[in-house]
Amino acid sequence: MKAEDALEFVEKIVHAKTGKHLNDLERQVFLGSYEGKTYEEIYPLNPEYVERYVGYRLWQKLSNVFEERVTKKMFRGALERAIKKESLQVEKVDQKQRVLISHWAQEPDLTLALQLCEAVQAAKHQTFRATVGSTGRDLPTLEEDWIAQIDTQLKLCDYYLLLLSPQAAVSEMAIEKLRRAKELRDSRPNHKPVVLAIRINCPLNTPLNHDLRSYLQGIGQREWKSPADTPNLIQEILNLLVDGEREVGGEWNPFVTEEETGGEQKNVTPSASATVHSSALALDSPPLPVAEPELPSGQVRLASAFYVERVPYEALCYKEILHPGALIRIKAPRQMGKTSLMARILYHAKEQGYRTVPLSFQHADAGVFSSLNQLLQWFCARITRKLRLPHQVDDYWTDTYGSKDNCTDYFQDCLLPETDTPLVLGLDEVDRVFQYPIIADDFFGLLRAWYEEAGYGDGDLWEKLRLVVVHSTEVYVPLNVNQSPFNVGLPIELPEFIPEQVQDLTQRHGLNWNASQVEQLMSIVGGHPYLVRVALYNLATGQLTLDQLLTQAPTEAGLYGDHLRRHLWHLQQHPELAAAFTKVVTTHEPVELESVVAFKLHSLGLVHLQGNYVTPRFDLYRQYFYERLATT
Repeated sequence: MKAEDALEFVEKIVHAKTGKHLNDLERQVFLGSYEGKTYEEIYPLNPEYVERYVGYRLWQKLSNVFEERVTKKMFRGALERAIKKESLQVEKVDQKQRVLISHWAQEPDLTLALQLCEAVQAAKHQTFRATVGSTGRDLPTLEEDWIAQIDTQLKLCDYYLLLLSPQAAVSEMAIEKLRRAKELRDSRPNHKPVVLAIRINCPLNTPLNHDLRSYLQGIGQREWKSPADTPNLIQEILNLLVDGEREVGGEWNPFVTEEETGGEQKNVTPSASATVHSSALALDSPPLPVAEPELPSGQVRLASAFYVERVPYEALCYKEILHPGALIRIKAPRQMGKTSLMARILYHAKEQGYRTVPLSFQHADAGVFSSLNQLLQWFCARITRKLRLPHQVDDYWTDTYGSKDNCTDYFQDCLLPETDTPLVLGLDEVDRVFQYPIIADDFFGLLRAWYEEAGYGDGDLWEKLRLVVVHSTEVYVPLNVNQSPFNVGLPIELPEFIPEQVQDLTQRHGLNWNASQVEQLMSIVGGHPYLVRVALYNLATGQLTLDQLLTQAPTEAGLYGDHLRRHLWHLQQHPELAAAFTKVVTTHEPVELESVVAFKLHSLGLVHLQGNYVTPRFDLYRQYFYERLATT
């Protein structure tokens, strides 16, 4: 049994018998002990404390639950006996479901969530509510370690019910929980949790950000427009909990899936009104906003009046994509505008008559990365589908040749010769492939081989292929220097906004700010595009003042609470990153970290890289995480 599966079993039985969950350090001690690690290896920051207090309490707790003496050296035998005992005690009557309901903390979401909970509990099923929003607490029905329990509840639940209102649709925590629920579902033979979405005043044609749109594909969905819809909706949910035979292809009737609605949403093309010159604004009175303020939610719309041109990078990319066999590499941490820039490159290429395909590896199921063969088949199938070409992938996949040969032949015979126009692939979130080093070496080597084919061999054909490769961090997998696409082509590393760009954005939002006010905002969040725009949206709409923002920013109730909790959740799922980042936020000097850990923290956007030395990216992160990590 894998360590994670053993922990999941222990979590379930401990909660069933005590009504409480293991805390973060107890989970860390359990996993480390299961893998045969010492306390010093498990928690090098303070091994004596962990052994004397955390470990002691954990083994006492398991002794009570397993009804036999449990120690660090002897717990695996007790665990095996408990698992066997549990399997023998499983009765057919135990058909009750565990339902996790994620919802926004305000009306009408809150009332609907409470009504669903009441109805599901009346039917003798278990429910848990996970709220997102301004409450500052994410699982109010749980105890003080609420954020640490999110992943536990996702692992334990049979159904994950997302109440998706316009407010929840821009919540980083809501999107991250949906991603995690789908990841768990796709990795399990029983396909649990089943994921369902109820769209509250959020019609199926509502524009959503790129990530959320992709995560909702294949997910059963229902619309809620008023309280009159509640009784029928509750009855449908109860029917689904009872009638498991109604499952169809991993999803559930009678919910409607994104594919059934036509799914993909188009970007609006840029218009002349989207560009406003600051010179036209009067400086002696508050400027008018260039458009109705919009809350940033991932990729910036092509027509958005709040998109900041990345000078000189966009002009370089527009010129490069016209070259035969072009390869553009865009690198920056999360939420820096990489996908927005890629979308504009693809739009520019499309205006030249090129065929374009955006493809995010973040949205591929875990099974896609089980082998190179699976990855390349998925790669070809997705491109074929987006180009609306006949599916011929199976015809080209034979055991006679290797998967790279099969993929190359498919491009040569089916994708590239289709027309005389170039084919531009926007490959987003390729960092996902880095997690699978054996696959990564071959996959990226194949991209490099195609790039080189444009210069020789069957050059006329491969010159039609243009690649835009987007990633969040340095390449931390060992790739052959002669087979890597990360040392050829046009490299673009997106920087943060400079003060002049932030000043321009304040004008676009109708804020008459001086340089001192810009400096105050940037002292907290630097020139981070997403965090700056979130601040300006809330300031422009009168939801808070600059002084309130600066005071509350590093707190749970502050403007960035949702963003910070998502980072905290991720760190708690990866103790090695949490331990490293703790060192970073507890000192005012640059900290040397192992290169892979440093790259991963950088890709999350938490640190600045200076070789192998790192510093917290913003004072916002130093203040918030010092309180959460250094004191645990």
